[in-house]
Amino acid sequence: MKSVLALQLKKKINCLTRVLGCGLLVAASTLMPLHVAQADNTPVKVGVLKFGTVNWELKSMRHGEFDKANGVEVEIVPFASGDATRIALQGGAVDVIVADWLWVSRQRADGAKLTFAPYSSSVGAIMVGSDSGITSLADMKGKKIGVAGGPLDKSWLLLQGMAKQEHGFDLKAENEIAFGAPPLLAEKTRQGELDAMLNYWHYCARLEADGFQRLVSAEDAAATLGSTGPVSAIGYVFADEWAANNPEAAKGFIQASRDTKALLKSSDDEWARLGSSGAIKDKGAALTTLRDRFREGIPVRPIADEIADAGKLYKVLAELGGEKLVGKSPVMVEGTYWPQLEEQN
Repeated sequence: MKSVLALQLKKKINCLTRVLGCGLLVAASTLMPLHVAQADNTPVKVGVLKFGTVNWELKSMRHGEFDKANGVEVEIVPFASGDATRIALQGGAVDVIVADWLWVSRQRADGAKLTFAPYSSSVGAIMVGSDSGITSLADMKGKKIGVAGGPLDKSWLLLQGMAKQEHGFDLKAENEIAFGAPPLLAEKTRQGELDAMLNYWHYCARLEADGFQRLVSAEDAAATLGSTGPVSAIGYVFADEWAANNPEAAKGFIQASRDTKALLKSSDDEWARLGSSGAIKDKGAALTTLRDRFREGIPVRPIADEIADAGKLYKVLAELGGEKLVGKSPVMVEGTYWPQLEEQN
């Protein structure tokens, strides 16, 4: 009797072993294609400012695995300054950075074959206190204005052009101008040491959350000077050669950016996650205002229309800033915007 039971038990064990073995083989065969797909992801090194707002999108991209879904694997490479990112790109230490199309055009004019894909049209604005009594550029004469970015900052030049065209005065010559670092100027504005301030969009958003008002933005100035819609202030920049050698990776990275922006545009929960994870340090009203201003800057225009308007603004900026700003080319150099964008648009 015991031997019969032992034999039956042995048969059951052998059967169970075969079933488990088959299950493991099925599981392995299911996992293998995924492993192979992950191995095929092309690494893309993106150089960014250590505390720049582009980190928000890239961290959201990596968390949602939008990069891997599009055949790439993004590595965020932090730098201390914009100049450092540009040097890293030109030296081949990274594949992609964030810069503006004006710089890309100038590089192309000098023989460096770089190209640009729009990232954001969020731009700076002149901010004033709610009790300042300043309601338009016409009220700015004789004021003390803080300006981030230096004398050749695009937003500053466009606003000077707007003041001349609409109000007939020289914003630079008829005011006391204080150039400085963005966080310092924001703090001086809070303390009331400046009558008005032109700063980058995220510093303006934080002031807005504190009750300050947007007087006029660089986008308003661009519209006054001929633009028919928003033009991206900054974009992802990479070498023609890299895109030619890695065409699917270049397209995949741009599509991953678009997919991530779609999430950031629609999901308040994702912004809350970025805040709770520490990727964004701002809380409360500041986080909400940053979210809303970021969303306003997501590019949605047909790329051909944006390129046309960028060309118009280039000519305006060339007149306002001269060769110190644009270099030796009086027009935006062909290829400044990545040609493949029209196929993906």
